[in-house]
Amino acid sequence: MKKASFIKIGRNIQNIRKSNGYTQERLAEETEVSARYISDVEQDKSKPSYEVLIRICNIFNVGLDQIFSEYLNIKENKSLEYTLAGFEKLEQQDKNTIEHLIMYFNKK
Repeated sequence: MKKASFIKIGRNIQNIRKSNGYTQERLAEETEVSARYISDVEQDKSKPSYEVLIRICNIFNVGLDQIFSEYLNIKENKSLEYTLAGFEKLEQQDKNTIEHLIMYFNKK
């Protein structure tokens, strides 16, 4: 757990956004803020409001614990959840390919 004197969550938000195939512009539109604001949040130049955080969580179907994972006493590794956050939105053929790759590598 990192020291919480200066909380940096921009990278986590960026990873979640990218894993869901969103641009900063699209996320800005859906959260009703400017693309510049999203950019500043992702670069930790600005802190998002509670309202924006809740909108981000609802858009990507993630919990605040995923955004603040580095600062919470959570034992689980959340990085895999960021990577797979967009899995449900994939075409079935792409999902099947990923599942076959996982089975292949698990056999090794």
